[in-house]
Amino acid sequence: MRITATALPGVMLLEPEVFEDARGHFFESHNHRELAAAGIAAGFVQDNHSRSARNVLRGLHYQIEHAQGKLVRAIVGEIFDVAVDLRRSSPAFGRWVGHRLSAANRRMAWVPPGFAHGFLALSDGAEVIYKVTDYHAPLHQRSVLWSDPAIGIEWPLDGPPLLSQRDVAAPALRDAETFA
Repeated sequence: MRITATALPGVMLLEPEVFEDARGHFFESHNHRELAAAGIAAGFVQDNHSRSARNVLRGLHYQIEHAQGKLVRAIVGEIFDVAVDLRRSSPAFGRWVGHRLSAANRRMAWVPPGFAHGFLALSDGAEVIYKVTDYHAPLHQRSVLWSDPAIGIEWPLDGPPLLSQRDVAAPALRDAETFA
């Protein structure tokens, strides 16, 4: 597996070694030893699976307590996956990084605790699976406005996004509860 650091400290892009032949393909989507060697010593406790129609934008989500690290991949279609640094002590606070993850390119993104996460479905249907390092804690879930100009995410939108009411009502970064 090739693991590459991104412009945000701690966020990584993972590209598995894929073995293909006339029967199909095989790859390891999670190998604890390889991830630990790259500095991702995560203990995953839950797998989540979502399906989204084209232009569905989910995020930017995080848990202020029981913060989750996420290993994200698209198993159907394509998404634009985004991480935003919400650690006030970080020199990268408020900065974002985005990558295209798809069933075709088989890339995965590691989003560590302390970051907000979101994605935009670029294909007619996108299915995303992500492993998380802590359990869902509804009392501690938070959001940051996906379109906050202070963050300036360049979403590759094809028309207006489809949003949940939670995402429409999310606060701007300046008003959001963030990490130390």
